[in-house]
Amino acid sequence: MRTTLKTIAAALIMVTSLSSFASEKANPLKDVESDMVIGSYMEAVTVGSIDLNKFLFADDFQYSNVNNNDRAGKKEYIKYLKTNKGNKYDCKSSYEILSQDGKVCVAKATMAFDNFTRVDYITLNQGKDGWKVSKVETIYP
Repeated sequence: MRTTLKTIAAALIMVTSLSSFASEKANPLKDVESDMVIGSYMEAVTVGSIDLNKFLFADDFQYSNVNNNDRAGKKEYIKYLKTNKGNKYDCKSSYEILSQDGKVCVAKATMAFDNFTRVDYITLNQGKDGWKVSKVETIYP
């Protein structure tokens, strides 16, 4: 009887510890091309989809709004995106890759609203965890 209880206890401990490792999600953006990462960024900004934010941005991410000199790091920008979770902007959005050379990609994302246009210049870097957004500069031309 004691042997059975020890076996059951050991099995429970193994299952519990294995499930804690399984709960860590693998990066779904690790093996995708740069255009998929840009598309995920656009979804985060324009339709409030925040599911991939922790995988999307590099640790040294920098955001700047050129028109008013606002700046933010990764933590602040993700917090901002979380406050807009589910908000869908009424705009026409598009993006184009301006340059991709080796492990660096620069893209231009345009969000055309009725009264103004927002343009984000997005820099991505490719590392061991795949493509990550490392810098976004926003202008309102």
